[in-house]
Amino acid sequence: MFENLSEKLQRSFKTLRGQGTLTDENITEALREIRVALLESDVNLDVTRDLIEKIRAKALGSEVATSLSPAEQIVKIVRDELITTLGTDTARFKFASQPPSVILMAGLQGSGKTTTSGKLAAWLKKGGHRPMLVSVDVYRPAAREQLKVVAASVGAQLYEGKYDPATDNNTAAVLRLAKAAFKEARDYANDVLIVDTAGRLGIDEALMDEMAQLKSLLSPTEILFVADAMTGQDAVNSAKAFNDRLAITGAILTKMDGDSRGGAALSIRQITGQPIKFLATGEKPDAFEAFHPDRIVGRILGMGDIATLLERADEKIDKSKAADFAKKALSGEGFSLEDFRDQLRQIKKLGSMQSILKMLPSVGPFAGMQQAASSVDEKQFARVETIIDSMTAKERRNSSIINGSRRKRIAQGSGTTVQEVNNLLKQHAQMSKMFKTMGSGGNKMQQRLMSQMGNTQRFGR
Repeated sequence: MFENLSEKLQRSFKTLRGQGTLTDENITEALREIRVALLESDVNLDVTRDLIEKIRAKALGSEVATSLSPAEQIVKIVRDELITTLGTDTARFKFASQPPSVILMAGLQGSGKTTTSGKLAAWLKKGGHRPMLVSVDVYRPAAREQLKVVAASVGAQLYEGKYDPATDNNTAAVLRLAKAAFKEARDYANDVLIVDTAGRLGIDEALMDEMAQLKSLLSPTEILFVADAMTGQDAVNSAKAFNDRLAITGAILTKMDGDSRGGAALSIRQITGQPIKFLATGEKPDAFEAFHPDRIVGRILGMGDIATLLERADEKIDKSKAADFAKKALSGEGFSLEDFRDQLRQIKKLGSMQSILKMLPSVGPFAGMQQAASSVDEKQFARVETIIDSMTAKERRNSSIINGSRRKRIAQGSGTTVQEVNNLLKQHAQMSKMFKTMGSGGNKMQQRLMSQMGNTQRFGR
């Protein structure tokens, strides 16, 4: 996400490299390119104008640090203003003093409300809450059945209730289902009730009237507008309409993994005055993260997002297995192909290799890694795992016994070529040798690595 905006902003900063000082002329040229970058990334015109004027005022003002180069000064100013635009702090989630807290999910049809409701329930469960889900969408065929499937996939409780489309009045049924679900959540000690509401293809009075009645009935602590980030300014306009009528408390942007522009993210908060609280970054239930403005700006400006990567690692990687692997790899014994396969599986839990590389900074030792992400062949990792799976347990533990006939059998069993098997064995031998060299100086390297892993674990929390 944000690839286009990040690339265009990086290009605009290049115009200031090699300049001795900031002047009206080079600032104007840089701001012209920044303006184009923002508009091409579908940032709202008024938001773009406001951002450019604030950047100009700071660049020409006394706040500029003389110790920085012109390019560094502009990057710092742009960073500060983008964070201010998105909200300086991570938005807090509100809970009622008397449970259950009600979360009303609002948005247009196709924005991903139902799937996002399930993801939010899974996120709350990880935080120790007991959410219940209910669908009050009596208009879309199979909408309530879809939420049932989603709830089962994340292990969340669901209130189904009864609805007969032949006899029930739609709005009356919606309110009855919502009221019954609230009672059920309270009786069964669920501290959060997530209400998946109906959507429409566009804004209409019937939708808004029904949402207003639900708000009056349930007194929700959160009204979250779910927006498809890929619709750009349409998502911003819809958010404004919902906010004007319902006073939303925040937004959730879906399909962020497919949005390379980022204009909706930069516009919604400024237009509505309400924070973005979550991002949905994929299809899986755990492809859902809290929105941290400073981290998002870091990604946009090529500074990476190490904090989120560490949090993912802390949550998903088995630290005892990682420590055992590091100890074995640095010892004279070395690591086996079985150990290597287990570590590949651990890394896959963090997401695609492309998404991991894009969270690394684009400077220093990581320079070029983000650009390399686009050329990563994710299928290659699956092929490596398949090759190792096609070996016997004895071969995985001792690769030196894999002779020519065994290599041919492994290639046939994995649907690959003997050359691919040879490449894997060669890479494994080279990696084993490198790790042994690192550990040959005694236990200092091992102790340092174990200490770093401990620090990473603490930082991730």
